[in-house]
Amino acid sequence: MRVDEYLEHDAVGLAGLIREGQVGAADVLDAAVARCEQVDPLLNAVVRPMYEEARRRVARPLDGPLAGVPFLLKDLFQDYAGVPTSAGCRALRELPAPRHAEVVRRWLDAGLVPFGKTNLPEFGAKGVTEPEAFGPARNPWHPGHTPGGSSGGSAAAVAAGVVPAAGANDGGGSIRIPAACCGLVGLKPGRGRVPFGPDMAEPMHGAAVNGTVTRTVRDTAALLDAVAGPEPTSPFPIAPPERPYAHEVGRAPGRLRIGFTDRSPLGTPVHPEAVAAVRSAAALLEELGHDVVEDGPDLDGRRLTEDFLTLWYGSMAALVEGVKEQTGCGDEGFEADTLMLAAMGRAMSAADYVRGADRWNTHTLALSAYHARYDLLLTPTIAGPPVAVGRLDPPRWLRAAERALVRTGTERLVAATGLVTKEAVNNLTATPFTLTANLTGTPAVSLPLHWTERGLPLGVQFIAAAGGESLLIRLASQLEEARPWAHRRPGAVPFPEHAPAPG
Repeated sequence: MRVDEYLEHDAVGLAGLIREGQVGAADVLDAAVARCEQVDPLLNAVVRPMYEEARRRVARPLDGPLAGVPFLLKDLFQDYAGVPTSAGCRALRELPAPRHAEVVRRWLDAGLVPFGKTNLPEFGAKGVTEPEAFGPARNPWHPGHTPGGSSGGSAAAVAAGVVPAAGANDGGGSIRIPAACCGLVGLKPGRGRVPFGPDMAEPMHGAAVNGTVTRTVRDTAALLDAVAGPEPTSPFPIAPPERPYAHEVGRAPGRLRIGFTDRSPLGTPVHPEAVAAVRSAAALLEELGHDVVEDGPDLDGRRLTEDFLTLWYGSMAALVEGVKEQTGCGDEGFEADTLMLAAMGRAMSAADYVRGADRWNTHTLALSAYHARYDLLLTPTIAGPPVAVGRLDPPRWLRAAERALVRTGTERLVAATGLVTKEAVNNLTATPFTLTANLTGTPAVSLPLHWTERGLPLGVQFIAAAGGESLLIRLASQLEEARPWAHRRPGAVPFPEHAPAPG
């Protein structure tokens, strides 16, 4: 299979060709590897090739609905036995995973062929992908800009045609942010929909979930079908969908009542392009017959953000401590920003953490009241176009202050300065819309319905009520048909002139 032929198809399309015997899985893998080697020197999306593992896999018969389709794993929480999961961290670069994560096992059972792991910020802690361990990933629409984070490597690879879909996960927007930055579909499943085991049951109390980034809605649906459902470690198994998610593609969503807002939950500025993206989507929804009202939920965005940060600080402290115990490394194995977040976590009391987690119920009730009036909430996915690489780096004086405070070991002094929280909130002003779905456990999707005047993607987000993945897929399919996006090609990487849209 030639690379230009490979680029013509999404994952469902490639699986059909392989199943019908029109092309062999080994030939498809060769095309994917060739495409990776063609564009990744510019993008730095794939940080750990797994070519030999993939070639051994396609050398034997494969079963499953996506048998033979090339795939990339995110290098965080998506363990592949015998291959290190670095999490973007120097301390973990060479530590092999002892077994497959459950989500990876299910992808393998579906017949996918992972041939690499993708770039991300250390421990997925940022909305950009610029780890010290591997260097920044770049956006194929404009390499000077970020592909977002934390699943930025996966999104860059999919947008550039390395794979039709790639693994991602989302604890604060990490599927939807890169999808918005790279012109992709990014569905964050609801709490408990997709497994996280066997080593973890519900990281971040269910705020973090596994998923994918794709170019087409039907791929998103097929990949969700492949992994959805409880596992033995699932503490709260949820009801299965009424029908397979793939059957929702093309199914009419009915006349929906949709509320929208373009105001940041933090009260901070929203770029005119993000406002235009939402208002254009609202107009399209009205054209399609939906009832659309400018009305946002009654949420305290600043309190929600602070409660998210409380959880984030505690989680980072536990992660760093666990990695140190596992590897025997010291502070030199981590980035300064990570050490500061961990210091904030150590400075909290158990009561601080529990009070913050208890307040999640307040936010969940507020969003539930909103969904009693509206089927969906429409917002920008991010507050402006993808930022330039390096744009969100802390100023040098702050980085120096952070390092000095970490060296002293005075965690409570770190917390008292307020420097870390000030910088964290400052960075979150670029992505203030995504946290709500994580804390409330509701499903949400970013769809590529807008491009800026400079040609950068800028997605919009839909948030559903609990269990609303099927509704999101139905609406996404309707919007994909009304305003197609898969034919768009990023100009910074080469695409053959005769390679049509995937699908």
